[in-house]
Amino acid sequence: MDLMGMMGKLKETQQKIEDTKKRLDTVLIDEQSADGLLKITLTANRKVTAISIDDSLLEDKEQLEDYLIVTLNKAIEKATGVNERELDAVAKMDMPMIPGMDNLFK
Repeated sequence: MDLMGMMGKLKETQQKIEDTKKRLDTVLIDEQSADGLLKITLTANRKVTAISIDDSLLEDKEQLEDYLIVTLNKAIEKATGVNERELDAVAKMDMPMIPGMDNLFK
């Protein structure tokens, strides 16, 4: 087992992961309520960048809160899926399988 070679690969993979995380800041995920009255945009790193609320939702605080919860959760779920797929692909690309290290980069 070439330990120095593995350490080099590990550093290279860590850099690729950091680069991927930066790129995911530019990947936008759009989600909206079923009726389109609430729209949310966030990055694949799960940072909210925009929220658009139809005026009709401003009349009912409880309804707006429900819309926000449902739509934000759907958007976060989508963004998490994109984020995990991208980071998993980078982490597995060149790394040898080392038992116990499969969660190292999450």
